[in-house]
Amino acid sequence: MKIWTIANQKGGVGKTTTVASLAGSFVKRGQRVLMVDTDPHASLGYYLGIDSEQLPSSLYNLFLANKTLTADTVQMHIVPTNVEGLDLMPATMALATLDRSLGHQEGMGLILKKALQLIEDRYDVVLIDCPPVLGVLMVNALAASEHIIVPVQTEFLALKGLDRMVKTMLLMGRSKKVSYSYTIVPTMFDKRTRAASAALLQLTQDYNEELWQDVIPVDTKFRDASLSHLPASHYAPSSRGVKAYNRLLEYLIAKEPSHVKLG
Repeated sequence: MKIWTIANQKGGVGKTTTVASLAGSFVKRGQRVLMVDTDPHASLGYYLGIDSEQLPSSLYNLFLANKTLTADTVQMHIVPTNVEGLDLMPATMALATLDRSLGHQEGMGLILKKALQLIEDRYDVVLIDCPPVLGVLMVNALAASEHIIVPVQTEFLALKGLDRMVKTMLLMGRSKKVSYSYTIVPTMFDKRTRAASAALLQLTQDYNEELWQDVIPVDTKFRDASLSHLPASHYAPSSRGVKAYNRLLEYLIAKEPSHVKLG
């Protein structure tokens, strides 16, 4: 089971769109996909037409039940979407209280990893959407992940968020004696603007080794897809944005990185 986390310590860079788009592309390939939303804003659920606040259970309940988890109880916190083969472990606003209420407890950073291990025979791929802040939720997402995808909007303010994200991965990696494998993905690229081209050049200069040498373009089909509560791969499969995400998926599958133990 592949587990990829989509993370950045800046909002509005395309994390949720990246999760939904890659998930849809995986489903198109016949894969069983689970999306995990660790962002209290629950944008991923709303994207797919699911109001998690109306559901009986969510990721928050999984954290509360961490000492009694089984494969079946983990599955209780998962709901189907309107796309066959695509499921969601939804977020709720209650997740925003985790750091204060449970963050001090031992082992809180590994709950999601343990939960996913219990259901590893039920899914081929897990994609985790992260909040843009460092806390117990992001720690769980990174700890569970084999590879981290870092979407970065091609504008200069977003590059500062990328710097923070890379430093976070380095700090966490040192403490856990793990080297996190990651890919930086330029998003929302508008070739008509000088600022986007300048930001892309800066990314190439600063992060060339970790940078996907392509871009996700600005595409209104992403917004239309979210209004229709479908991954763009299912709403507009021939759109330029979907084609770009398909190229990204090909790249990531070919790369197939994993955690590297340092000692």
